[in-house]
Amino acid sequence: MKTISTKHFRYDRLYLHNQQEFGPVTVAYETLGTLNAKKDNAVLVFHALSGSQHLCGFNPAVEGVGEKWTEACQIGWWDDFVGPGKAIDTDRFFVVCANYFGGCYGSTGPSSINPETGKEYGGDFPHISFSDIVDAQIPLFDHLEIPRFHAVIGPSLGGMLALNFATRYPSRVKRVIPIACGIESTTLARVHNLEQILAIENDPNFCNGHYYDGPAPLRGLALARMISHKTFVSLYAMEARMSDKCEQEKDEFSWYKIKTPLESYILHQGRKFLKRFDANTYLYLIAGWTHFHLAKDCAAKDYKEVFKDCGHQEYLVFSIDSDVCFYPDEQEYIVEQLQNSQLSVEHITIHSDKGHDSFLLEPELYSEPIRTMLTK
Repeated sequence: MKTISTKHFRYDRLYLHNQQEFGPVTVAYETLGTLNAKKDNAVLVFHALSGSQHLCGFNPAVEGVGEKWTEACQIGWWDDFVGPGKAIDTDRFFVVCANYFGGCYGSTGPSSINPETGKEYGGDFPHISFSDIVDAQIPLFDHLEIPRFHAVIGPSLGGMLALNFATRYPSRVKRVIPIACGIESTTLARVHNLEQILAIENDPNFCNGHYYDGPAPLRGLALARMISHKTFVSLYAMEARMSDKCEQEKDEFSWYKIKTPLESYILHQGRKFLKRFDANTYLYLIAGWTHFHLAKDCAAKDYKEVFKDCGHQEYLVFSIDSDVCFYPDEQEYIVEQLQNSQLSVEHITIHSDKGHDSFLLEPELYSEPIRTMLTK
């Protein structure tokens, strides 16, 4: 397996949606393949909520990330989709993926050192929107001398960022492939997200985000992950992954006793996540998702205005029929708005029993439509 290294691009100032200036900014990113002479073969990928810049291959360590770059992070999260001869063919395309502003895998985020104080930003890191995350990557694209992407692709939370990029910078992309996402946060998503935010905020170790010199809010983060995990996998997949082993988590309960493999499984998922992610980053991204609304991000009165400069774009929208994180009617709404705006759009429903995580686990269901969209 090919070894890939993360690179870091640094610049002085980012202008945020709330009119604040922030800086300096570091963007951790990886590239695969070669940018051709015409500079028209670049493909941009936005990662999911807890993903990273590491798409494929093997990356043993990332500068500044430390122990959070666990074994689970070292193999690219989309290794089955990206690489020579794969759906996103790195023999043909120059593929770019960056860790988000606010992230914990090398880009500037709450766990980064504030040069004015010499300590981590923690809760002093600015509240960010999805537009801020996208805007933070624009100087990187200019640095890489990519005037326009052949395509932008994003699954889950990354799909919302792909839509934000495509509509706010329409001249910079031709093809748009959002996978299992929505065009604005739903009532159910906002409820789930508030539960996760409260789980972290109510951990006594949270300290308004200033916990880096003491115990971290691990129980709150584990609970937040447990709340979200049930929407990522289907009940069938959950049952298939459970073992017969049932362990009492001694430091989690005093009165209640774990009695079923399901309980043990979901606790394990929460605890496993703690090793590789930062509670502040999770909080900031979940809050950004809660306030995501594409029309508002574009300062538009309706979606016809959102897509008014996107007539040259082609869209391929994926739904997953067993998805309970982003229900298929959310993608149907995206398609409806695209059709109302007279844009070229193809809608594919993936039939899977694996739920939202299908986009990570079943490349055979996505590869040909993605390859066709990229090469036609």
